[in-house]
Amino acid sequence: MHRLRFLLSSALFALACAPTFAQDACKNRGDLDPQYCDENKDLVADPPKDVKKFKNPATIVFTYTPVEDPAVYEKVFKPFTDHLAQCTGKRVVFYQVQSNAAEIEAMRSGRLHVGGFSTGPTAFAVNLAGAVPFAVKGYADHFQGYQLWLIVKKDSPFQKITDLKGKRVAHTSASSNSGNLAPRALFPPLGLVPDQDYKVLYSGKHDQSILGVNTGDYDAAPIASDVFERMARRGTVKEGDFRVLYKSQTFPTSSFAYAHDLEPALRDKMLKCFYDYRFPPEMQSAFEGADRFFPVTFQKDWEVVRKVDESAGEKKDRGAFEKESAKEEAARKKAAEAKAKK
Repeated sequence: MHRLRFLLSSALFALACAPTFAQDACKNRGDLDPQYCDENKDLVADPPKDVKKFKNPATIVFTYTPVEDPAVYEKVFKPFTDHLAQCTGKRVVFYQVQSNAAEIEAMRSGRLHVGGFSTGPTAFAVNLAGAVPFAVKGYADHFQGYQLWLIVKKDSPFQKITDLKGKRVAHTSASSNSGNLAPRALFPPLGLVPDQDYKVLYSGKHDQSILGVNTGDYDAAPIASDVFERMARRGTVKEGDFRVLYKSQTFPTSSFAYAHDLEPALRDKMLKCFYDYRFPPEMQSAFEGADRFFPVTFQKDWEVVRKVDESAGEKKDRGAFEKESAKEEAARKKAAEAKAKK
C-alpha cells in the first residue's frame, strides 16, 4: 500500500510538472527538478518569485534521517524541538519517517519544513524536494564528519577486504553515501567490486547492517562510523565484537535543510534559532560531543560527496530516485519480515 501511494504521488508529480518546460522562464536549473530554479547557480533551489507561493505554517514539521529507529531521535531532539517552538513562537512536531525516500517525498509534497537528511540522500533532497542545506552538527570551529567503515565480526576469518569475495555483504540503502555509493566508488581500486565480487544485499538502515553482522546474517557491511559509535555507547552492540577492515576519508555527516519556499522572515528567524542553540548534555552525548548546528552550504561542503556520486556513476535525478526508492522499500519490507519471524 505504501509503495502504491508513492507511485501514484510520483505519477501525479510528473504530470503536474509536464507543462513547466513550455512555460519555462528559468535561466538556470542545473540538476534541479523542473519546478525549481537556480539562477544564482549555488546548486540549490531559489525562493519562489511569486510571494503568494511562500509558506508560513502554523506548525513547523521537523524530522531527522532514519539511520536508526526514528523513535530514538524523536527523544534525542526533544530539547531542541521545544527550543525551536519557543524561539519561533510556533508549534513544532517531530515527524517520524521510516525511509530516506519517505523523508524526501514529505518535503517535496510540503508536509516537511525542516529536517536532517543523511549525507548521500541530501543531493536527492536538494534536486527533487527543494531542500536547502544550512547546517551540520558540529563544534565551535568545524562541523562533524564520519567515515565509511567496512566491518566484520572480530572472530571471523576475514582479515583484508579481498577476503570478502563471494561473501554476504550488506549495503544499507541505494541512496546512502557510506552505505552504498562510497563503497561502489572506493572498493574497486582495493580489489573488491560490489555486484561483481559479491552480490549486494540491502539491509535498509545502518543499524540493521551492524546488527546483521553481529548476528551472522551478513559477513560484512559498509556503515557510517558515527552510527556504529552511537550504538556502541548505548550498549546496543559491543565495539570489541567487531573488526574494521577499511576506513575512508571523512565525509560531512547529516545535513539540516529547510524547504526552499518558507516565508523569508520565518526562514531567517528559524535559522537564527538553529545557529544560536547549544546542545544540552544529553544531545552532546548522543552526537559524539557536538554542541551546535555548524553553518554549511551544499555547493561547498557537499563537493566531496558529489565527487563520490560522479565516480560511482550515480545521478541524483527523478529516475534514479524511483529506482533507489523501490530498492529501499524492498529492503525495508524484507527486514521487517525477517524481524517478525524471529
